[in-house]
Amino acid sequence: MTDCPPLPQVTPWNRFYWTSGADGVLRIQSCAACGRIQHPPAPRCTRCRHADLDVVDLSGRGVVEAVTVNSQPWHPAFTPPYAVAVVALDEDRAVRLTTNIVNVDPNTVVIGLPVRVVFDKRDDVWLPMFEPDPDTPMRDPALAEEHVSSYDRERGQRELTRPAMADKFERNVVISGIGMSDVGRRLGRDPLGLMVDACLAAIADAGLDIADIDGISSYPGGAIGPLSGSNGGGIFALEEALRVRPIWFGSGLETSGQTGAVVNAMLAVNAGLCRHVLCVRGVWESTYQALERGGEIASGGSSRLAGEMEWRLPYGAFSAANWIGMMANRHMQTFGTSREQLGAIALNARVNAMRNPSAVYRDPLTMDEYLAARPITTPFGLYDCDVPCDGAVAVIVSHIDTVPDLRAPVIGVEAVGTHLGERISWDQGTLLHEPVLEGAARHVWSRTDLTPADVDVVELYDGFTFNCLSWLEILGFCERGEGGPFVEGGSRIALDGELPLNTHGGQLSAGRLHGWGFLHEACIQLRGEGGDRQVANQPEVVLFSAGGGHPGGVMILTQLR
Repeated sequence: MTDCPPLPQVTPWNRFYWTSGADGVLRIQSCAACGRIQHPPAPRCTRCRHADLDVVDLSGRGVVEAVTVNSQPWHPAFTPPYAVAVVALDEDRAVRLTTNIVNVDPNTVVIGLPVRVVFDKRDDVWLPMFEPDPDTPMRDPALAEEHVSSYDRERGQRELTRPAMADKFERNVVISGIGMSDVGRRLGRDPLGLMVDACLAAIADAGLDIADIDGISSYPGGAIGPLSGSNGGGIFALEEALRVRPIWFGSGLETSGQTGAVVNAMLAVNAGLCRHVLCVRGVWESTYQALERGGEIASGGSSRLAGEMEWRLPYGAFSAANWIGMMANRHMQTFGTSREQLGAIALNARVNAMRNPSAVYRDPLTMDEYLAARPITTPFGLYDCDVPCDGAVAVIVSHIDTVPDLRAPVIGVEAVGTHLGERISWDQGTLLHEPVLEGAARHVWSRTDLTPADVDVVELYDGFTFNCLSWLEILGFCERGEGGPFVEGGSRIALDGELPLNTHGGQLSAGRLHGWGFLHEACIQLRGEGGDRQVANQPEVVLFSAGGGHPGGVMILTQLR
């Protein structure tokens, strides 16, 4: 490693951790009342809520519970390949650190490897890293348990009661219009202009005028990533362009999936705050990356890290590919999931994208090409990863009483899943699937009489192939650990299969619109407007999900019944 990696912001509340390497001793927070250690630091004990917290010395030993070997050059401070791992501490295997495994060939780092701490001093920070521990034998068996010890569920799952059908807010709202801007690679367009295009298309599709729109909802809000390509603009900028003068508006990052903004709109309509809410999401990552590489736009700079990123980025885990790759590797070792099975998801996406004139990638893709693609971070190659693009999607959420005034075939909302049922963490909870999905999955089924067998089409978030596999298992379309055999060969998830999956090509081939492309495609399929990619026999029930590096969200849409 050369140069300096992104470093955490050292504060009075985390200094004990980031400077503990000054004397070579790893230290962590401990509750003075119940004795439990915890990480990351918190203002109270997360078990007994006691406020008296100590800092204790640890042995500095642990074991690798998940690992990915990164080959992608994310940052000049990191020379690939290097190993990013989750290490469980010997003092409590339920407490884990994301870190690097150093002083060893990264390709030899495996689950079950005993390790000991070493420190890498950078500026005023001592980064805890780990190297193989020659004094401790390899764990046998290497995979000690299917489910890693975790405190994530010690409180038990929240009971989710089924609402009376007459009381469901979903019954009072419809999706009345949809719109999509141009979508592509390096379009060079003003990102706000893409959002405006999608908004105007959605308004026209619903048979409405701007004067009819009395609410706006967006994700992730104008303050998040305005100069990173991940955000085309927030509500304030959009309002300046459209002059809607909304009665209600809202946006934000911390929602149930990127389409949580649509759920917020539904709640506002049901509450009587407004009648027609314009919901929109725009990205311009492809153009931003090109401008940054060409020196035409300033990069993000080198400011210190805070929040959840301070525990990952100093170790070169810059992408969700690294975080999710570790879980995919553990799933493969636990259940025998193969790269070819993950490849079936990528190939299915490409076949469907070839039928979608708006998809970014429409050239054929073979299994041999998938397996031989440039490695990103194990087990993912290039075609396991979604495609940065430019584009925007908008939908109109309207009150059901307005249906007689609407033009387009309107879409009914059967149920939403928004429950946050797991710890928001990439290393402290489950290591067998993408985290923060289970609550949303349980919640959506608790709000409907439908079952997975009633779903005609699924549009599942596929930031990476393993995201999609995780959703299939968590939502109950197959048993846990059986996602690989379920998708193997691709026939079951094809357009003419028993469960058509990501009919527009998903984010793997159609382009990363951060979940909103799945919502748009779900409406297209229910309206019978898919053209060459339309699922036969007119689907009546479509489930879509959002998430990926973000708490998950699920929605079941239907033809209006």
